[in-house]
Amino acid sequence: MLKIYGGHGNEVLDAAGSNDNSQIISGSADKSVITWDVSTGAPLRRLRGHASGITCVKYNEESSVGISGSLDNTVMIWDLKSRRQEPVQILNQAKDCINSIQVTDHEILTGSVDCSIRRYDIRNRKLHSDFIGAPIMSVNYTSDGQCIVVGSSDDTVRLIDKNTGEMLGEYLGHKTEDLNVESALLASDNHILSGSVTGELWCWDLVSGKVVKRFEHTIKKVLNSVSTHPVKDVVLTASVNTIKLWEVSEIKEDS
Repeated sequence: MLKIYGGHGNEVLDAAGSNDNSQIISGSADKSVITWDVSTGAPLRRLRGHASGITCVKYNEESSVGISGSLDNTVMIWDLKSRRQEPVQILNQAKDCINSIQVTDHEILTGSVDCSIRRYDIRNRKLHSDFIGAPIMSVNYTSDGQCIVVGSSDDTVRLIDKNTGEMLGEYLGHKTEDLNVESALLASDNHILSGSVTGELWCWDLVSGKVVKRFEHTIKKVLNSVSTHPVKDVVLTASVNTIKLWEVSEIKEDS
């Protein structure tokens, strides 16, 4: 262990690193967002505005803006370069809590328990919404930015066309049991991944939808966190008090 970043008054529910690796942003059940200096461990900013716990946080590409989603059904956008303590914008279209956020150079993508994904086009000031039909646990873009991988509480991961909302693929077999279990996509865009309540990392072929591998992280304990490397086919998983790093560049189908 290299460093501990302590300062929240309750559980830390999400954290993300800046693109230059100099800062970390974290969100907590204590309703606050904190940005940290990686090298010193000192808190740089403590931001309050949400009425309930914060479930997900992200930086924009320049790490000049922080985005937070909350149990209060809102997404807040924070200017991290100014001294302003209030959010510069609040996105309040969701009817239930925000579980997942992704950010590109011109879009904010959110997934909510109200069963909808929302894509905010910042450049054109437009909102695109698609109803999925089940509470959403996680959202991710494919590498080409044309599709969205949606993990939901009905034991299903879906591949959705970003522009039309059409479902292009469905990935089944794992169990989530209404818990916050994340899904993801390998950098090569060849395989879909998901955690499970059984402690396995499930892996499907993106095109065929077939299960090609199940990696056992823990036995009968929830594998809820799945994070993929932006360039390499490497996956970081977390379950209870164990974190594992997987090299999955050459996946061969289970016999």
